[in-house]
Amino acid sequence: MSQNISPIELEKRCAIIEACLEMNRLGINQGTSGNISVRHEDYLLITPTSVPYKQLKPETIVRMKMDGSVKGSLKPSSEWRFHLDILNARPEVNAVVHAHPTYSTIISIMGMDIPAIHYMIAVAGGDNIRCAPYETFGTKALSHQALKALEGRKACLLEHHGIIAVGANLSKALWLAVEVETLAKQFHGVLQLGKPRVLSQDQIAAIVDKISNYGHAD
Repeated sequence: MSQNISPIELEKRCAIIEACLEMNRLGINQGTSGNISVRHEDYLLITPTSVPYKQLKPETIVRMKMDGSVKGSLKPSSEWRFHLDILNARPEVNAVVHAHPTYSTIISIMGMDIPAIHYMIAVAGGDNIRCAPYETFGTKALSHQALKALEGRKACLLEHHGIIAVGANLSKALWLAVEVETLAKQFHGVLQLGKPRVLSQDQIAAIVDKISNYGHAD
């Protein structure tokens, strides 16, 4: 490797590659449409653009400074901007997962938030999962809308696009992405039956405290 990579950084780079492959195995992403970033020291590690996941190697993960600058020949994901802005704005977040899961994307195409159809909505931080208005991928405008939709939340939909899930670590962020897709599938299903019954804000508030550490402990 041309870069000086510590054992801890190498471990994170390998974890990013495994998480990318896992997204496709789990069916929450297709091809190379998703992307992942992880905070490390005073910069972030992010998947490169247009590299098939099976071809990823630790040295192909891009190191980006928190001012957006990059050294080396490899370019970061085209969605690097919202990864960078989220990690800069949310110090408690150490990993960002972006994917295009089928049901979440269907709901986002309709411009709908996912309401409190199930108490597990609380794992995203509140009584709904918001849908950020459409903006062109990779733009500052999309990043701005994503940050607004993520206020007080750990996940959001992106209209006509996909999802973002964040976490204190990569395991939690990936786990949450799967949960969001499960909720979207449930929401899609109940919409076929009529107007969904939803839990109240008070009912969800009682769950949020109990569920704050739910999910992967790693």
